[in-house]
Amino acid sequence: MRFPQGAEWLIILVLILLLFGAKRLPDMARSLGRSARILKSETKGLRDDENADAQGADQQALPAAPPAPATPAPPAPPVAQATEEQTKPTAS
Repeated sequence: MRFPQGAEWLIILVLILLLFGAKRLPDMARSLGRSARILKSETKGLRDDENADAQGADQQALPAAPPAPATPAPPAPPVAQATEEQTKPTAS
């Protein structure tokens, strides 16, 4: 079975216009567009859920690495305290 060609599409469009009328065609096109948009968003949501489930299954399949042992940091060297004589400005 082949698809309609140029003149056949014109005949189909004229028949649709006669059957439904000029007033109802924009409403039908609008509702068809809304339905297509909803279908697209739902399929995208399903794909996202499927990808999230697959990633979650991958993470669950891998064994959890044991936590690294906590090693304490070495103590900091003592800071030398400056005396009052060292901090006084010298007069020139």
